[in-house]
Amino acid sequence: MPLNASLTFVGAAQQVTGSCYLIKFQNKQILLDCGMVQGADQIREWHKFHFAFRPKDIDLVILSHAHIDHSGLLPLLVARGFDGKILCTPGTAELLPILLKDSVHLYLKDLEWQNKKAARSGKKLQDPVLSVQDAERVAQLCETISYKKRVTPLPGLELEFADAGHILGSAIVQLWLKGDKAMRKLVFSGDLGNPATVLMHDPTDIGQADIVLMESTYGNRNHQNIDNSLEELATALEHANKDGGNVFIPAFALGRSQEILYYLALLHHQGRLKQRMVFLDSPMAISITNIYNDYLHSLEQKDLAAIGFKKGMQLQDLLPMLRLTESVEESMAINRVSGGAIIIAGSGMCNGGRIVHHLKHNLWKSSNHLIFVGFQAQGTLGRRLVDGERRVKLFGQEIVVKAKVHTIGGFSAHAGQSELLDWAQAIGGQPEFYLVHGEPEAQAVLQQELAQLGIAAKIPVKGDVIAL
Repeated sequence: MPLNASLTFVGAAQQVTGSCYLIKFQNKQILLDCGMVQGADQIREWHKFHFAFRPKDIDLVILSHAHIDHSGLLPLLVARGFDGKILCTPGTAELLPILLKDSVHLYLKDLEWQNKKAARSGKKLQDPVLSVQDAERVAQLCETISYKKRVTPLPGLELEFADAGHILGSAIVQLWLKGDKAMRKLVFSGDLGNPATVLMHDPTDIGQADIVLMESTYGNRNHQNIDNSLEELATALEHANKDGGNVFIPAFALGRSQEILYYLALLHHQGRLKQRMVFLDSPMAISITNIYNDYLHSLEQKDLAAIGFKKGMQLQDLLPMLRLTESVEESMAINRVSGGAIIIAGSGMCNGGRIVHHLKHNLWKSSNHLIFVGFQAQGTLGRRLVDGERRVKLFGQEIVVKAKVHTIGGFSAHAGQSELLDWAQAIGGQPEFYLVHGEPEAQAVLQQELAQLGIAAKIPVKGDVIAL
């Protein structure tokens, strides 16, 4: 009997975010990821959002990792009736409540502000479509599976996670779908890590597959050499020290903040860090760093050895001038520090969070330096500053930009084109490839490069269905 199975591309088809794939198998429905499309108005999107399936009909969710573009719709899925298991790695299960609760809190805060505005003009108020309890319920539904452990979550379905090397807990999903006389192996790459990313292991090579869903975020280019990026960071910090000002680094709480802490610890270990104080000014990044500390024993040991790590240490021990500022009062006090400090704060694109308050107080001082270590999307404050805008409006006040702005590439946690090609080539069994998680231009270039290697890859659109 042939397999009674299909896969629908629900999200992240010809776009980077919104990861979601629906597998129908032997009268069961399984979701691979349930992610949010990022960059949109969250209130408008969530209030009009319709799943391409009935949430209560989903039997199982398999989650590749904790990033919001892979997990962010799980609270809404629960609010609309899902009550099944969510399978993920232990690292993902620990990170997930922090990210989802923060996402829901931001939504509820924005909705409260919009309702106040609507009330003043006599317009109808909007009820929330989900609650913090829905995010908490997601955490309760999680069941963890360690890397390299094969399990059978449903009859005829076997699952094994492999290390994707992207962030803590990130996984390549391997699924074996078995019928009476047929079996097919489906591999979903999730987000593949950049082998140069510190603390993470290299993405796992997969020996064989029949069908591969492969991310293609950077399918059209490679990243700058990481050693060059580190030297650019060291040079910018040296210039800031000579100017006598402070350094501000916008960084996302998960992954990038821990990576920057590592590089500052490395420069300190080498005797090259002149600043007297380093502030991690993000409650979420602090909570996530504490989780990373719990997993240091399982992270890349050669990277840890390079900064003097010994058993029992935490990241804070390797950077003795590090100060963790959780409260608003502690964050505000940083702006009374006139020089010699590095401040890491969110959000990474300066479109909210504590970094915007710091910029209001410090952008206009020529002795200060602003270092961007991640991609800045169109329309964000970060992008405007990278593009050289000389005046910006913050909290209703026009601020002149006199601080020196640096942009450092190479710190991406995603595989570049060469790494994607190497990973694809290593898979045996002549699988069918489908490119996901990428903009059309990047996917088209990667498709051509794969063809040069004899690999024919298809680029699905949202709603496409393939038989398994």
